[in-house]
Amino acid sequence: MDCIVNRTHFLNARLADGTVADLTVSDGRFSAIAPAANTTPPLAGTIDLAGQFVLPAFVEGHIHLDTSFYGDAWRPHIPCTNGFDVRERVAFQMRNLEQAAPMEERARNQLELCVGNGSLAMRSHVMVDAAVGLKHVETILGVREKYRDLIDIQLVAFPQSGILSSPGAAELLDEALKLGCDLIGGLDPASFDRDVKGHLDVVFGLAEKHGAGVDIHLHDRGSLGLFEIEEIVTRATASGMEGKVAVSHAYALGDISADGLDRVGERIAAAGVAIMTNAPGDHPFPPVAALRKAGVTVFAGSDNIRDSWWPYGDGDMLNRANMIGYRSGFYEDWELEAACDVVSHAGAKALGLEGYGIAVGARADFVALSAAHIPEAVVAVPKERTIYHAGREVARGGKVSARCN
Repeated sequence: MDCIVNRTHFLNARLADGTVADLTVSDGRFSAIAPAANTTPPLAGTIDLAGQFVLPAFVEGHIHLDTSFYGDAWRPHIPCTNGFDVRERVAFQMRNLEQAAPMEERARNQLELCVGNGSLAMRSHVMVDAAVGLKHVETILGVREKYRDLIDIQLVAFPQSGILSSPGAAELLDEALKLGCDLIGGLDPASFDRDVKGHLDVVFGLAEKHGAGVDIHLHDRGSLGLFEIEEIVTRATASGMEGKVAVSHAYALGDISADGLDRVGERIAAAGVAIMTNAPGDHPFPPVAALRKAGVTVFAGSDNIRDSWWPYGDGDMLNRANMIGYRSGFYEDWELEAACDVVSHAGAKALGLEGYGIAVGARADFVALSAAHIPEAVVAVPKERTIYHAGREVARGGKVSARCN
């Protein structure tokens, strides 16, 4: 008995190399890519993209689904009393969350914002500490299940209040991984827990126990932050976790000299440690071009969207590429293409996504929009887009059009 194949033909798609092609999707994957045949009239089971530019769906590499207030009442930003202070920001966050709409509602709002803009893969950090226990993890796991046919979501068990300084946190993180989180997180081992070795012992110990990846928030700057990055790199190599460890924010990499960056960049690349940046407006951030030149995988995320850390964020990774390019001084076409790579292919590599891209055999997750090529897309950030997941339309014009549970 023959297998039933679900097949759709997408005609006249403009590809990154400037050619116009017909794309065939069979059972959710690209099964053929050929020069446009100018089929007239269109065959049954075809969608004419009419020369729209096609990009692989974006990768939202760092977000917080549990703490956003997107779609909820506006929360005025509360400034820290003395510069940027992680502990104080966490306290503001806990106060705001007590008054917020139900977490599932807020998470769904934020998810649909991201899907509507073209992200079909995501890594979300989810708070775990003594105050909230596993409540956030359990809620977001439920939301992930409801949206599994629209977007692939990795969850990081995130110790928002530290590990060693938060009684019971290590045990809760262990339980979060048992429940279904994919990665173990960390938070400023030196400045928050004041014990780099002890903090990383827990993080990498749990990673080894559960076969999980690692993604550590690191806001510490200067020589302290650089020391922590080098310790994480050493642990990644010693644990045989090349390609499974990420450092998010890594502000310290924006502080050091070019010579120092060359040295640490080579170590980061050799250890397969990825670096996430959202190019925040008031902090130094990792120099994207220099790190990529050293062979480091640099990826991006929205981070916080309208929450207790800042009021910004639109869930649009193409706009994030624009922002990264603008702040990095990217002007030439190849640089703008690099900015796009940070929110697409590099993100897919950092998250370990299988079958990513516009290629035969890859999953047919893509965005169709009006642009001639990648540089124009990054600069213009066209908002009218159609999003396809496994060859099926799931969003158009910023709105999710497919049903979820």
